[in-house]
Amino acid sequence: MEIKDGNESAKEISFRCVQCGFSVTTLYIQYSPGNIRLMKCGNCKAIADEYIECELMILVIDLILHKIRAYRHLFYNRFSRETLHNEGLLWKFSLGFLILDAYQMLVVCTTPDERSLPASFASFMGLSGKVLTGVFFGNLIFLGIILFGTRRFLNAKIGDSRCKHILLSILLSSYFKIFLISMMVWEFPSSVVFIINMFVLSSNALALLVITDAVMIRCIWICLAAHAMKFLVTQGLGAYRKLVLW
Repeated sequence: MEIKDGNESAKEISFRCVQCGFSVTTLYIQYSPGNIRLMKCGNCKAIADEYIECELMILVIDLILHKIRAYRHLFYNRFSRETLHNEGLLWKFSLGFLILDAYQMLVVCTTPDERSLPASFASFMGLSGKVLTGVFFGNLIFLGIILFGTRRFLNAKIGDSRCKHILLSILLSSYFKIFLISMMVWEFPSSVVFIINMFVLSSNALALLVITDAVMIRCIWICLAAHAMKFLVTQGLGAYRKLVLW
């Protein structure tokens, strides 16, 4: 019987126990196709990662319920080191995030008359400029505060690879923004956007906690400050059109 490591191509990668966060060298041993044995954590003696045998929907539900073990599985065990450093993946998530953010600003910072088809090309360009400017500067401030707060208050070293890891974790943990798509089909009050943002904020804080192993309250304050500044910037740009020159 052939016994092989469950992750031969990533033997040197340190995985994490989803229960306690302790580093483990391997998550399972595969005896034959479809016949595996989950490994136990050397620290808490529990199964290191039970999500390996779970359906994807179970993981999605636990992510929505903000279970920390689901976030550990996603950021440390679901994605390999090569995946986390994949520039193409980072750009795809960034593009999707910015598109949803642009639609969010369109809903929050414009009136129904402005969201209807513009009467002229000039008004269309003015509306597009307001949205794109708000998205650019809002997210620039947002990510700047996240990285600064992580380095200053969480005592985490910020290198090139570390920045990518943190950025990808923030993008992935903003999955609640996908519910904005439903607002393109059905009409909802704009207050729904703020409810979605509250879920995004709490998910971002939990992701930052998992990535940095810091104190939860500090992660919450950093994410709250980042989201608050982003909101103020986008609202300010939306209220004062004269700041955007065309």
